[in-house]
Amino acid sequence: MSERVIDVQGLTRTFGDFVAVDGISFDVTRGEVFGFLGANGAGKSTTIRMLCGLLTPSAGRGRVLGCDIMRESERIKPEVGYMSQKFSLYPDLTVEENLLFFGGIYRVPSETLHSRMAWAIEMAGLVGRERSLTAELALGFKQRLALGAALLHEPKLLFLDEPTAGVAPMARRSFWALIHELSTSGTTVFVTSHYMDEVEQCDRIALMTEGRIAALDTPAALKRDPRVQRGASVEPSLEDVFVAIIGGSAS
Repeated sequence: MSERVIDVQGLTRTFGDFVAVDGISFDVTRGEVFGFLGANGAGKSTTIRMLCGLLTPSAGRGRVLGCDIMRESERIKPEVGYMSQKFSLYPDLTVEENLLFFGGIYRVPSETLHSRMAWAIEMAGLVGRERSLTAELALGFKQRLALGAALLHEPKLLFLDEPTAGVAPMARRSFWALIHELSTSGTTVFVTSHYMDEVEQCDRIALMTEGRIAALDTPAALKRDPRVQRGASVEPSLEDVFVAIIGGSAS
């Protein structure tokens, strides 16, 4: 049986009378690229914050990397990588200074920090630009640098919240090549995206609507869902899947 990196049941989060996440249950296995799809406000980012140990669930139970999400959130935080939807780097710091900062946040040992920074700089395509201000970088390079920062401590589980929003298509393809390299090496990747061509590359997809999971399966299986196949004369796209099951746009 594959190792479960995430395993939650009945996960719920309320803010006053508003139910942001409503009793969702799912698991994610080691090395899986797991897509989390839904319109804005569907509960995706709130779910990620709970799984990262940044937000306490209102109800439910589960484990992330073997840690109880209710009682051991402080143990989860240093074990995961998180690249937030909002840009996480400091624009007035250089490439090198940002990596030094995040290396300190993640408590990367001093004896390995510089080798990890060198890896991140090479991965981001920024060799020779270590002293460039981050604000001066093109968006695609910023996103790769943010990914490198999130991976400095070599986490087993990586959360990416719309990591390629606004990035040019070629840069997006390059970014996803990195995601698949990480998955192949055993890193589990939990990713949200509004780009259907990206979601197609996930091993499994959960479709979120109004805080609930409306469907969860592989891209191929979701396309065979009777709700999608009804009246279809050609092979449906993932956008067709989203519209048929949720009834709206993914963006």
